[in-house]
Amino acid sequence: MMRSAAPLAIAAAVAAALTATVVYAANWSDQDVDPAGEYPEIPVSYTEDGRYFTEEDIPTYNIAEDGTVDWLTFNGFRRYHAECHVCHGPDGEGSSYAPKIKNSAINMGYYDFFDVVVNGRQVGNSVMPHFGDNKNVMCYLDDIYVYLKARAVDAVPRGRPAKKEAKSDLIREEENGCMG
Repeated sequence: MMRSAAPLAIAAAVAAALTATVVYAANWSDQDVDPAGEYPEIPVSYTEDGRYFTEEDIPTYNIAEDGTVDWLTFNGFRRYHAECHVCHGPDGEGSSYAPKIKNSAINMGYYDFFDVVVNGRQVGNSVMPHFGDNKNVMCYLDDIYVYLKARAVDAVPRGRPAKKEAKSDLIREEENGCMG
């Protein structure tokens, strides 16, 4: 009895397509970001109590001509290095343990980035644990996102930002409310 090769060919094609999709999703961090490129998720459209937002109400960074960074970018540097750099390396540049994630803030976008941090993700042997119950991450997730977005386009250099805006009263209140 001869078997048709068609079901096997279809299964192979489906497996190849799924593998390509998984590899693409796993490599958001590896996709290049052109620092001179135009990204709709970056320009400041408005500010509200020390926070900066795009037209789509997505948090973004603001850097003054003298290099002064907004509070969220500065605090994002601090919080990233307190929680994330252990796996993802200094300044979002990656390590032998986990990929660089500075480009993920651009390539994934805010909502996908938020989802992966909150819920975690597994692609093959690569596992990003969930941080949805970690207040040291969740209370500062916008800060971390904004910092990584600024790093992705080289708006801030590696290392601790030298100058920062003052923390607004509203940001202080929200932090105190979140941390308890």
